[in-house]
Amino acid sequence: MEAKQDIRWLQRFNSFQLALGKLKEVVNQYKPENLSELEKEGLIQRFEYTYELSWKMLQDLLKHRGYTDFAGPNMTLQLAFKDNYITDHDGWRNMKRGREATSHTYNKADAAKIVEDIYREYAKLLIELENKMLKIRKKEND
Repeated sequence: MEAKQDIRWLQRFNSFQLALGKLKEVVNQYKPENLSELEKEGLIQRFEYTYELSWKMLQDLLKHRGYTDFAGPNMTLQLAFKDNYITDHDGWRNMKRGREATSHTYNKADAAKIVEDIYREYAKLLIELENKMLKIRKKEND
């Protein structure tokens, strides 16, 4: 049973890295003001699935580490913060609210705010998480 949980969080981490790579392509190569409306929508969609994979990967890791009886992003993020997998509690709460707001991207002002937040804060938090998970994966493989 332990091995399956291990594989699951690592598989989810691999998917997270691929998704984050797609998000970083845009953030690292383009300025937000140069993105077309369609490109902004694509960036927001990349953020959505990267965020979803991030908390689900953390959930799998926490289960692997012995946590039970929790589900969903709220409890997952609380436990991840408690165990120091994420360190910017307020930033992650903002990102969660940003993800919830993505259903309003038909509103140009809402979409522009989400894009701004992706560049200013969310991408950095997701990259920090990737770096933390790389260290954990390496430690578990040693």
